Amino acid sequence: MRIGSCGLDECIQLVREQSGWDERRGRMRDRNRGLGAAAYLHVGGGARIYGSDGCGAMVKVDDSGQVTLITGASELGQGSETVLAMMVAEEMRVPLEAVHVINSDTDVKPWDVGVHASRTTFVAGNAARMAAADARGQLLEVASEVLGAPVDELSIEDGVVSVDGEPERRMDYARLVRRRLLREDGSIIMATAFYDPPTKRQVEHRGNISAAYGFGAHVAEVEVDPGTGMVRLLGYWAAHDVGRAINPMSCEGQVEGGTAMGIGLALSEELVIFDGQIAAPNLHDYGLPTAVDVPRIAVELVETIDPLGPFGAKGVGESGIIPPPAAIANAIADATGIRPRAYPMRPWKVKEWIDTGERSRVLASEVRNDG
Repeated sequence: MRIGSCGLDECIQLVREQSGWDERRGRMRDRNRGLGAAAYLHVGGGARIYGSDGCGAMVKVDDSGQVTLITGASELGQGSETVLAMMVAEEMRVPLEAVHVINSDTDVKPWDVGVHASRTTFVAGNAARMAAADARGQLLEVASEVLGAPVDELSIEDGVVSVDGEPERRMDYARLVRRRLLREDGSIIMATAFYDPPTKRQVEHRGNISAAYGFGAHVAEVEVDPGTGMVRLLGYWAAHDVGRAINPMSCEGQVEGGTAMGIGLALSEELVIFDGQIAAPNLHDYGLPTAVDVPRIAVELVETIDPLGPFGAKGVGESGIIPPPAAIANAIADATGIRPRAYPMRPWKVKEWIDTGERSRVLASEVRNDG
C-alpha cells in the first residue's frame, strides 16, 4: 500500500509475473495458444457531465445508539450499501452492525446525480463520511460537557466516549443522545452533507472530468482451433488499482463480473437486427457467457490510497469490462499470427481471418520467391 493515485506499473508487473508472460508469450503458437495483454485508464471518481456531480447524505444517531445513514446513492447490486455503512461505522467509531442505510425512499433521501462513472464509492462515500464526521463532532461536544473534559482529550471506541487516561469516565452514544434530547434546549444528533467533487464540466472533450482515476492491466490466455475458429479461454489474470479497498471481496467481485461481461463482448454477444427485427430477442439466444465460458479469473487489488477519496478509495465498478476484448484479441493474434478486426470474435469470423491471412501469407511468399 502506498500514497498516490496511479498503480498502473504495479498492475502490469503483477499480471506479467502471474501469467508467465516473459516465458510463454510468443512461444505457444505450435499449440495454437497465445497470451494477450491490455491496460486501461478510467474515471474512478465520477464524471462531470451535468452541472453537478454531487451526492447528499444525512446521518442520525438515535437514543439507542444506532446510527442511520440516509444517502442519495442507489444500490443496484454493486454493494454500495455495505461500503457506505463501513465508512460511516469507521468515522463514527461504532460496530458495523450499528449502522443502518436508507436509500430507497425518494421522498426522504437527499439528491444524487445517479449511478454512473464508477462514482458511488468516491462521491457518495465522501458525502457519507462528511456527515458522519459532523455527527461525531456533535456527540463529542455533548461528551465534553457531561464528562468535563476538552474534546481533544476524548477518545471513542465502539460507540463509547471516554476521557484519555481515565477510562472510568465514560459514556456511550445512547446516553449522550438522551442527555442532549432531554436538556432544556434539547436537540437531536443529526448531520447533513453534500459532496460535489472538484472537477470541471467537459468543454469540447477537454478538462479534468473526474476527481480520481482507476488503472489496471489484464492478461488472457487462449487456445484457437484453426479448423473451426473456436476460441477457448484457458486463463485470465487481472490487476486493478482501486485506491483503498474498503470491501476487498466486493472489489474482487466487481472485477470478476465486469471481466465476464467483457468476455461476452469479446467473443459472443452481438445485437443483430434483420428486417427490423432483433434476431436474438432473449438471453437464451443472445450469447451471454456462462460458467463454462469464463475461466478462473485471478484478481489482484493494488491499493494506492487516493488523496481525495474517502479513506483513500476510488471507484472500480465499470473497470473490469474495459480490458478483456483487447486482451483476448491480442491473445488470438499471439496464437494465430492473425490480427482480429472486429467484435465479437465469433468462430466463423476467426476462421475467415485465419484463412484469409494464410492465403495472404502464401501470396506474399510467392512474390518473394519470384523476386
